[in-house]
Amino acid sequence: MNINRAARPRVLLTALAAGTLLLTSACNDNAAPAQDKATGTSSASAAPATTPAATPKPTGEADPALKPFYGQQIAWAGCPADPKAEQAKIDISGMQCGKLHVPLDYANPATDALDIALIKLPAAKPDQKIGSLMVNPGGPGESGIEMVEFGAKEFAGPLHDRFDVIGFDPRGTGASSPIVCYDDKQRDALDQIDEPLDPAARKTEHVKNATDHAAACQAKAGKLLPFVGTRNTARDMDVLRAATGDKKLNYLGISYGTYLGALYAEEFPKKAGRLILDGAVDPAADSLDEGTNQRIGFEKSFDRFAADCVSNHAEECPLGSDPDKAAKKAADFLDGLRDHPLTVKDGRKLGSDLAWTGTIRMLYGDEKTDWGYLRNALGWAMKRDKGDMLLAFADDYNGRDKDGHYNASQEAMGAIRCADMSRPAPTPEKAQQVVAKLQAEAPLMSKGVSVDDYTEPGCAYWPFKTPEKPHTIRAEGADPILVVGSTGDPATPYAAAESLAKGFANATLLTRVGEGHGAFGKGNTCIDKAYEEYLTEGKLPAPGTRCS
Repeated sequence: MNINRAARPRVLLTALAAGTLLLTSACNDNAAPAQDKATGTSSASAAPATTPAATPKPTGEADPALKPFYGQQIAWAGCPADPKAEQAKIDISGMQCGKLHVPLDYANPATDALDIALIKLPAAKPDQKIGSLMVNPGGPGESGIEMVEFGAKEFAGPLHDRFDVIGFDPRGTGASSPIVCYDDKQRDALDQIDEPLDPAARKTEHVKNATDHAAACQAKAGKLLPFVGTRNTARDMDVLRAATGDKKLNYLGISYGTYLGALYAEEFPKKAGRLILDGAVDPAADSLDEGTNQRIGFEKSFDRFAADCVSNHAEECPLGSDPDKAAKKAADFLDGLRDHPLTVKDGRKLGSDLAWTGTIRMLYGDEKTDWGYLRNALGWAMKRDKGDMLLAFADDYNGRDKDGHYNASQEAMGAIRCADMSRPAPTPEKAQQVVAKLQAEAPLMSKGVSVDDYTEPGCAYWPFKTPEKPHTIRAEGADPILVVGSTGDPATPYAAAESLAKGFANATLLTRVGEGHGAFGKGNTCIDKAYEEYLTEGKLPAPGTRCS
């Protein structure tokens, strides 16, 4: 077996070459069923540009054209039966569902509209209710409805007592006019292919796939594509705030949800109440640098996982006895699946890219939960030639359920990310710097990476170009914001939280010392107490607080 001619994991290479980030929910790692994770694509849509006028146009509630939307009443009712919830033995009988009517294009609100799907976990103590707590689990493309459905237990206690916890599927996702570009068989076929090792062949394939992807999405969702950017979702969230009767928005956003929360605070600073931004994205960062740092973050997490496997779980670890060589042994096995894929029970093949994707999926978790599952999966694959567990993790990441049906999260992620931040082509010098950094700091996940992978602009083949640019968000006039970062977060490295908090005019940084993506739902009592005190009392943790 030639295990040295390694492919990079498709999930990282594709996103990094496109200039996008792979951001998923932190809380869903523990709460959602297998089909609710997503991975990046190489393309996306753009938000419409606006032209400043001599007299600023009224926005939000002040815009007469938006009055019908801001004045609507949500018809809350019992939620319809959800087979996934029933299968997971989740009781949703106490929850309520509804729809929010919003403009397709906020610049022309009378032309067309769409409905945003909602769910509400009513406050357990209505007589003590403060208001609503809006939540977003990340992605972009993840379902806020499923965050509440499957993660209701994470809000137990003061948060559920005093807030109506409200989740929503952002436009273009879930049950809110989802962007669907492929059928299930097409998605299976695309996911089964390992990318070429040769840089020139890989670039040719990337251009073809990106062009085909853009055409498929344009054909099936062209009307929606220009309007799925995060700034429009932030505007939807303000309409939702008004429709629930809240004067200010209280919000918990995880991963990509921190970008949504930051844009909301920028767009509506006087309406921004108590905002927790957990697993932070830095809106001022160059997307290529951010993606590079993300891959390095996953490599470091992979190294720590492998060393922990050998040092602390020797009886079940398939990675030998040397902590310094364990990560390479795992990487060599995953790379070798390119030439010798494993056949799983349903007849599909587990190749290198899918195996790496499944591995990366479990690195979003921490050493107490997902690392154990990853140890078992690698053991079954390496010792017994059974790849079903790794493939199940890859399916989970790719949004594929056990019946072979895909959700729309992958297509939505691509569309939203490019609507938010397409980037110019890097200079040859910049591309070489990226490759050199990856080869030095993420060698196992960057074998074969070349300058050819980074010569094109991000979202080059998408039909719409966004005016959005990376920038520091100050949110002058907003209430104090709580930014949270985890020291071992591979998907949104800790430095991004530091930068986001520093950029705000009024923010406090809270640190979780530990592995995994995001802090919410990790069972850290220090974090949980800080969230409860801030959201229910407005009490911020002391500057410099670190929760071990």
